[in-house]
Amino acid sequence: MVLVVLGIDALDPELVDSAAHPNLTLADHRAIETIRSVEGGPSTHELWPTIITGLTPPEHGITLDDGVAWENPVLRFGSAAADYLLPSGLQTRLGAWLLNNTEQDAFRIPATYYEENDLTTVFDGRQAAPIGIPNYVIDPDTEDREHSLRRNLGDLFERDLEAKGGHSSADPALFYEQCLEMSMVRLARARRALRGGRHELVFAYTSGLDLIGHVAYEQPSLQDRAYEELDEFVGEVRDDLGDDDELLLVSDHGLQDGVHTDEAMVAGTDAAMVESIESVVDVRAAIEAELDENDHTSTPQVTASDDGGRSGEDVKEHLEDLGYM
Repeated sequence: MVLVVLGIDALDPELVDSAAHPNLTLADHRAIETIRSVEGGPSTHELWPTIITGLTPPEHGITLDDGVAWENPVLRFGSAAADYLLPSGLQTRLGAWLLNNTEQDAFRIPATYYEENDLTTVFDGRQAAPIGIPNYVIDPDTEDREHSLRRNLGDLFERDLEAKGGHSSADPALFYEQCLEMSMVRLARARRALRGGRHELVFAYTSGLDLIGHVAYEQPSLQDRAYEELDEFVGEVRDDLGDDDELLLVSDHGLQDGVHTDEAMVAGTDAAMVESIESVVDVRAAIEAELDENDHTSTPQVTASDDGGRSGEDVKEHLEDLGYM
């Protein structure tokens, strides 16, 4: 039995409909409370650490300052200098410049941060597959297609303090295609982890819906299409579930008219688990209760000994005969 959690950034409870989006609403869905950043609206950077720890941002210590993750070691000196030398408005513009003109982003804090700061997460002591969780980076030296695309969006997604949604895009249609590709990559990785049967918890995150929402304030049809396509993608994950598997969708906030809203949402195949979550700080406890109360022992579908009866030397000779070695 596997619990699959899909973290869908900016999935908005007011924009889903059980008839139009059966796979985004599942057996039950509800709006839940989120937490506003000191910067103003809810912050992705702060909220996913909250979701996996059950702690508020001041408690886990991962927070934004003028829109920048200054705890990044590369930027930490800049924070001190900005606080000392620059007024608040210029600090904000400096943050926007850094986000647009450097390869630094707000989501790459390593998983080691939690142990170093005596913080526990929903993954501790579990056979878990954390896939792309913001600020829980298992190997900072590697990246998948979603992160690579996001890091190299260039003028397709720029921080723009004058724009209605705080961002602008030079080509919204091309940007949309890349965002949907991001979502497909992460959900495909979740499907592979589920099918592999090696984990009791598969927790995969995607930012595609959030990114589209930030630039769709002038083209709302893009956001509508994104919900329709994402519903289909989640349906593919749902089709892979076994009879005893469960699926939970979680967002960190909503997003309308280009701006983060103050409601997040959950949806799930288990209505009781959905009803137990009233806030983003409750998600960890609900996941752990499900894992503790039900047998989620992993059952690998393929093992190291599944070689069709061939010895290692036989396999090597066969590959040499075929010209691969």
